[in-house]
Formats: sequence, structure tokens, C-alpha cells
Amino acid sequence: MTDVYSNCPAFEDDKYLLRFVEEQDADDLLQVYSDKNALPFFNSDNCDGDNFYYPTKEKMLDAIKFWLSSYETKWFVRFTIIDKAASKAIGTVELFHRDSDDAFSGDGVLRLDVGSAYEKESVLYDIISLIVPPAFELFNCDEIITKVPDYAVERIKAVQKFGFIKSKDLLIGTHDGYAYKGYWEIQK
Repeated sequence: MTDVYSNCPAFEDDKYLLRFVEEQDADDLLQVYSDKNALPFFNSDNCDGDNFYYPTKEKMLDAIKFWLSSYETKWFVRFTIIDKAASKAIGTVELFHRDSDDAFSGDGVLRLDVGSAYEKESVLYDIISLIVPPAFELFNCDEIITKVPDYAVERIKAVQKFGFIKSKDLLIGTHDGYAYKGYWEIQK
């Protein structure tokens, strides 16, 4: 098994490249994380109040530096999503292995953030198709969960098409004890 925290792989197809986040992504990612129309689709559950809205380059760089340090401490991995045709970053994917006292203990957690122009079934499905299959091994899990709000109709279509099913279980925040709903799961 590849240790994702020693050697972070990249994944690509003809449309997208997913690779480890870099500080040089800040300008492109600022367009994503300052996009108020994209904000409702970001999963900030159990993130100590961070809602992933970064309206300045300084705040975006601070977030990227936090993501890089979180990788160093083996907390989570952030991949930048590159649209090859546009030659720019259009979002990020965060993945980590979750140990908890709820139904999702031992699962991989997938957070997928894209700019509002990319919140489309076909784009989301293509990105999920690149990252979910290798994520089971990379994050040592038999199940992967992702949050999809009820209003995220394009995202719902994408995860359903890939094979995720809506969970009845709630994710209990390890920091705040809050019970979060809206998770979808897929088995290895």
C-alpha cells in the first residue's frame, strides 16, 4: 500500500489533473473560495467554524499553508483539481481516514470543492471517478463518505451515478459533538 503522506500521487484523465495542493495555486483557488455561489456546496462540518470562504489572496494563502501543514501532520490531504482545457485550478479535493465513535469510524471522508461554474453532474462525476477508486487503498478504508446537501441536485446525480447511497446515519463531530446529516456512502 502506498503511504499517501510519504508520496502523494497525482491522478488524471484527458480532462482533469488532481495533484497535491501548492501555494502557487492561490490565485486560481481564490476564484473558487471567494465564489459565494459555490460556498453552499462546501463541506465545513466539524471544521471549527471555518466555512471555506476566503475573499482575499492572503486568506487563501493562509488556508493553503494550513492544508500543507495538515498534510505534514498526517491529518488530511488536499488535492488541487486542474481543468486541463482551461489550464487552471477549479477546486480541491480533501481526503482523510476518520476514526470516531459513530457509524462512520474507519471511513474515508471526501470533501469536493469546485467553483460554481463546475457544479455540474458531468464534472463532479469525472472528478469522483478519478479519486474514489484509489482512495480506498490510500486511506485504508472499506467505505468512503461525502456530504451532499439536499439542494445540491447536480452533485446528487453525480454521486448516485457513481454508486453512492444516502446514509441514514449522522456524522458526530469529534470537535463539537454536533450531529451532521446529509452524508452519502460507497463501499469498496
